[in-house]
Amino acid sequence: MGIRFFRASTPGTRNCSVSDFKEVTRSKPEKSLRVSRQRSVGRNNRGIITSRHRGGGHKRLYRLIDFKRSKLGVPGKVVAVEYDPNRNARLALVYYQDGEKRYMLYPRGLQLGQTVVADVQAPVSIGNSLPLRNMPLGAEIHNLEVTPGVGGQFVRAAGTTAQLVAKEGAYATIRLPSGEVRLVLQTCWATVGQVGNVDAINLTKGKAGRSRWLGRRPHVRGSVMNPCDHPHGGGEGKAPIGRARPVSPWGRPALGERTRNKNKMSSKLIVRRRK
Repeated sequence: MGIRFFRASTPGTRNCSVSDFKEVTRSKPEKSLRVSRQRSVGRNNRGIITSRHRGGGHKRLYRLIDFKRSKLGVPGKVVAVEYDPNRNARLALVYYQDGEKRYMLYPRGLQLGQTVVADVQAPVSIGNSLPLRNMPLGAEIHNLEVTPGVGGQFVRAAGTTAQLVAKEGAYATIRLPSGEVRLVLQTCWATVGQVGNVDAINLTKGKAGRSRWLGRRPHVRGSVMNPCDHPHGGGEGKAPIGRARPVSPWGRPALGERTRNKNKMSSKLIVRRRK
């Protein structure tokens, strides 16, 4: 992909950049693979806000994506590359030989008309899915499983890729995009290649309204609130926050404290943390 810049005709276009969508070959989604889903807008099942600064945004239809790649041994032909409003990665529409249609994450370098397959002994080529035990060391992968049979959960954002570093016993060592190195069972599956749309990280919104289109509401600083609304609130002018360190609205340390559960079972699988 590439990046397209606007002429500075308005304040919003002065610093705005968008994708040129050159890799997208189809404008409308496959009807059988799109569904309507109610958006949570940051609220739980009781309607209580659990994730602040979420809400609004443009209407979206959800695309059903095959993260499991469960059609084993059935070759499929890539017929289109589509835009997905629910993620920054692109989608590849695959027609399988048995007549079924499915979406998969579009890997960088995948060509229209190319055949992809998910199989235990599948060739190690872009877009194919196979277990980690059958991949060579140094392979670039995405859509990585961490629990066998659940489907890909890691390395799904645009431009991301993980690397298979080593294999020993029942586990494979994976270097994730964050820099974290962790152990994953060799029976877990992954897809070969790097997720497409690699320039997504370089885009600039240009104006606040573009964040509102994405469903992101303004993030208000605690220091401009009243004392009843935030621990940083109150005081004359830009007063000190009155705390030893920045804290959340509920008084927990906000910067530097690790929020991961210390008793989490998978902590023993992390070889090197990202920080």
